[in-house]
Amino acid sequence: MAFYRRLARGRYLASEHTQGPWDPRTQHMGPVAALIAHELAQTAPRPGLEPSRLAADVFAPVPVAELEVSTDVVRDGKRVQCLSASVSSGGREYVRATLWRIRAAETSSVGAADAPAPPGSAPVDDSWIASGFGYGRAMEWRFVAGGPAQAGPATVWARQRVPLVEGEEPAPFERVALLADSGNGISAALGFDTHLFVNVDLTISLFRAATGEWMCMDSATVHGPSGRGLTRSTLYDENGEIGAAGQTLFVAPR
Repeated sequence: MAFYRRLARGRYLASEHTQGPWDPRTQHMGPVAALIAHELAQTAPRPGLEPSRLAADVFAPVPVAELEVSTDVVRDGKRVQCLSASVSSGGREYVRATLWRIRAAETSSVGAADAPAPPGSAPVDDSWIASGFGYGRAMEWRFVAGGPAQAGPATVWARQRVPLVEGEEPAPFERVALLADSGNGISAALGFDTHLFVNVDLTISLFRAATGEWMCMDSATVHGPSGRGLTRSTLYDENGEIGAAGQTLFVAPR
């Protein structure tokens, strides 16, 4: 079973693999972000332009249900292009996103870091992140630093166990988007049993295209004194650093 089954152009049925950690009736934003990237990849494609920044605002938890993803072209150009997407269910909009594509050109690589240890470390199949909810079970996790039982910064490699959309091969950018929303979970500074720390947005910025199945994130979360938090993640593939992700958090006691 995939994360989603395509019903028609722009319409998908979510499976239990999309379930997030807060409520089994709502989705983790990783699959939703990847689905947005998947649908935008089919919108006004232009050879030579690569996805470089995806920014999503989350208006409410997305239900595990039938979704409609509508897309549009905001700005078209030969060197840069901006697209938009909206995710709805039952007539209500849950997520709105924009994607920038930037032309691919020959430039020097400067300042990019090497990848952390490769994804050969011990699996965490018995942890809450790998067994406690649908999305966690649908991913394969390998922690390099920190871990699901520890509070604080963490570095993890992950890859999907199931397809994003039934019968369709995910693109590298979709694999990145599928993982990038996990930063606040792997680097949680507060307990899941005592607090909510739910992100209201997700921004993914890449300076080069990802390759391969395994993606890595090195994440850290900070909380302020007034109910807000921030997670910053550096993103890698097996060849090295590819970009960053950020999440703004709503924080409250349970």
